[in-house]
Amino acid sequence: METLLPIIVQVITGIIGGQAVGAAVKQAAMTQLPKIISGAVGGVAGGALLSSLMGGAVDPAAMAEAVGGLGSSLNIPNIVGGAGGGAILTAIVGAVMGAMKK
Repeated sequence: METLLPIIVQVITGIIGGQAVGAAVKQAAMTQLPKIISGAVGGVAGGALLSSLMGGAVDPAAMAEAVGGLGSSLNIPNIVGGAGGGAILTAIVGAVMGAMKK
């Protein structure tokens, strides 16, 4: 469960980031399914990338005490990386889909 929870956090924050970009970029004209899929995939990729770049910058033990056991998955790299990755990938997919429709 300790390895699955960060992925779930990244997927959820990625979907949120993807939905935010999809709402902001109206010319992409994407339906919900591409926004959800690109947000989820981008969230996992962004969260994993940011977590690996930060290495041990965030102490999971200190976060676990503060959050009550979920600290290792509810940390900054998972949340920010997930939302950022989902937003970036959704913007890229939206731009590609918009260019293909022309």
